[in-house]
Amino acid sequence: MNSVSAAKSTAGILGTGSYLPKEEVSNDEVAARAGVTAEWIERKTQIRSRRYAAADEATSDLATHAAEAALESAGIPASRIDYLIVATSTGDFPQPPTSYLVQSRLEAVNAACFDINVVCSGFVYGLELARSLVAMRPDAHALVVAADLYSRILDFSDRRTAILFADGAGAAVVGPVPAPYGIIDTELNSRGDAHSLIRVEAGGSRRPASHETVDDGGHFFKMEGRAVREFVNDQVPPALNRLVTRTGSRLDEVRHFVPHQANGVMLSELVDQAGLGHARTHRTLEKYGNVGSASVPVTLDEAHRSGQLTDGDLVLLAGFGGGMAVGFCLLRWGVAA
Repeated sequence: MNSVSAAKSTAGILGTGSYLPKEEVSNDEVAARAGVTAEWIERKTQIRSRRYAAADEATSDLATHAAEAALESAGIPASRIDYLIVATSTGDFPQPPTSYLVQSRLEAVNAACFDINVVCSGFVYGLELARSLVAMRPDAHALVVAADLYSRILDFSDRRTAILFADGAGAAVVGPVPAPYGIIDTELNSRGDAHSLIRVEAGGSRRPASHETVDDGGHFFKMEGRAVREFVNDQVPPALNRLVTRTGSRLDEVRHFVPHQANGVMLSELVDQAGLGHARTHRTLEKYGNVGSASVPVTLDEAHRSGQLTDGDLVLLAGFGGGMAVGFCLLRWGVAA
């Protein structure tokens, strides 16, 4: 597939990868810290366990492992990567960009690197950027990595967030594939007027780190759960329908739905409201929790590696969350042999 001519090719996924930390954290452990029961967590979220990074692991470490797996899956060396995009809201440092740390670890010496922060929609936004870059240079390859390490910014006294979030990374190599395979179209929408629904209030230029911001919990992740759920129910189904209709496809032709793994109960509601009950909805949240921007590529990688995606299947990816933002991608599956 890498030698496909520009005239007869489009941008598509050549390989996928993921990485989840080794430490498995049960509902019992989280429940004890959050002041709830394990049964309550599973009933409210359908999450049964999650993974937390080791003390010596940072976001770039998780991202590098996922990137290496994706490169191996695609069968290309890191030196063939022209663009390296890392989507994260929990970078190693304010600067340098996390993508530069990943580049150094991979020795992707020919890659132009940059980070994007679209929180849980980051991977789909990254795919659209990669598609655009490959369209400009049809012989180019892009590596899109989404990684988040939320265990370091959780307030474990806040049961609304402590029970949901965890750590992980997922990646995809994007390059030329023969038509009609590859990315068909995307739908990206941002709603800055709802920015306060998901936030980390301190540590930036508005509220720099200080004793006061540490004492008042300003560096913890905060979320207005009920309002977020209403946002998703209101914004996601019509946007999904717009995307599929615009491509000339029908919802009933979608074989696989790979959504952001926000909350299991909410996902079940979303599938019904979006009219995707016929499609196979891929879920990993039961064992990994909500891993932020990584949840879509982690789940896609599991579906790919387990052989659930077959040649020519229509696959619908859906990211949604902080910003607030939503991002959807419709693609026809087919990866490099």
